[in-house]
Amino acid sequence: MAPAPLLLSGSRAWPRLLGTQRGLLVQGLQGARRGSLGSQVGQRGLQVLGPPGGLLLLLQQGLSRGFAKVAKTRSSREVREAEDSAPVFQYVGERSKRKERVFVWGFCHAGALGIPSFVKPDAGWKKRRRIQPTPYRLDTAEKISSAACGYGFTLISSKTTDITKVWGMGLNKDSQLGFQRSRKDRTKGYEYVLEPSPIPLPLDTPQETRVLQVSCGRAHSLILTDKEGVFSMGNNSYGQCGRKVTEGEIYSESHLIHRLQKFDGRVVQVVCGQDHSLFRTERGEVYSCGWGADGQTGVGHYNITSVPTKLGGDIAGVNIVQVATYGDSCLAVSDEGDLFGWGNSEYMQLASITEMTQVNVPRHLPFKIGKIKDAACGGTGNAVVNGEGNVFVWGYGILGKGPNLMETATPEMIPPTLFGLSDFSPDTRVSRIRCGLSQFAALNNRGELFVWGKNIRGCLGIGRMEDQYFPWRVTIPGEVVDVACGVDHMVTLVKSFI
Repeated sequence: MAPAPLLLSGSRAWPRLLGTQRGLLVQGLQGARRGSLGSQVGQRGLQVLGPPGGLLLLLQQGLSRGFAKVAKTRSSREVREAEDSAPVFQYVGERSKRKERVFVWGFCHAGALGIPSFVKPDAGWKKRRRIQPTPYRLDTAEKISSAACGYGFTLISSKTTDITKVWGMGLNKDSQLGFQRSRKDRTKGYEYVLEPSPIPLPLDTPQETRVLQVSCGRAHSLILTDKEGVFSMGNNSYGQCGRKVTEGEIYSESHLIHRLQKFDGRVVQVVCGQDHSLFRTERGEVYSCGWGADGQTGVGHYNITSVPTKLGGDIAGVNIVQVATYGDSCLAVSDEGDLFGWGNSEYMQLASITEMTQVNVPRHLPFKIGKIKDAACGGTGNAVVNGEGNVFVWGYGILGKGPNLMETATPEMIPPTLFGLSDFSPDTRVSRIRCGLSQFAALNNRGELFVWGKNIRGCLGIGRMEDQYFPWRVTIPGEVVDVACGVDHMVTLVKSFI
């Protein structure tokens, strides 16, 4: 019978390895290096378990020429049996639900990210954080269903029936976050809000009304509800809040939140441009108000419009299912997949239909790129997603096809492989497209987020400060549901993986 292997099961056992036993170990190891084991080690084998009980070395019988004779290759049946018998660890319960989370990144200085310690460090040794270049989790008590980024401020909302439904953070010099009462002097308001703060809405039935969507412009905000219409707040110098312009009105520390209800049908989407606003009703009609010098209101003139006015032109009688704007140009998508545009065309946004730099009525854009499903309209560039999930871009700036494409009047398709399409994931498609003033964001059907464009103050969230000339995936611990882009920061709504 072969002798039992030498077993050393703990660090205290090492000093006891004396005389013949120590010699066997050293001789065996040296023999293994030389290619022969010699002595009786090759016959009896040597097993050493190191501290605490972990396998350090196993010299099996039949070792020769410096190579250990490992166990024979297992058959496929043995592999399957081993996998079936392997333990299964359940990290979450059967009834557990995926968590709804919010991540933010970009410029921190004005408080738009809602993390107070970035602006006012909570410890003396910490420094103020000017830029957060990667996604950072924002803790929220409620499930957030909508988010919007303005020029240095952010709105988030929940579909809850609780009294508080909307929160704001960041720049508030024009009361675009409502009146945020000071803790020191209750007659004064904050011009900067460093954490998500409740925005009280003048609702008739607050415990029955839900907030569906929020949108932010340069210095004004829109809030859409399901039962009580649209609310606007902030700067109204050009009528963008949908009310009469008052000469000399002071917007700082204003308590005014205006309700807009005079629409021919229920409003189902609100979008803020730089200094104008768009409203889409359930009938597929579009209304607008605000600054019109570039034709962005689309009402047939270039003057200020302070009352929401229905748009005509090529969208008259057309069922519009989406409107998009952020700068001074606008896009609209119909239920049949047609695309329409109006407003500023200095950067060739509408050069396919006119040589004029301003268009004041909606015009059909006859692009031959398939049916349009989603559109994004930035400051100098536009992007759309067609029915096949392909992304097309045109205009001026960093459009996403590398540094050689900086301007084009006709849509150029970005290779689908840049959005995750491969032989291993052939069904990957882009499902949503978003943009800020000079950056784009695309979501695919796997919940992955891709960004490109001007990386102003780290607004792309890719961990570096250089501009990004083609789509780059943002690393986020979860499935991205939606994203909001601003000038220099972004907000994402995410579902946890487990």
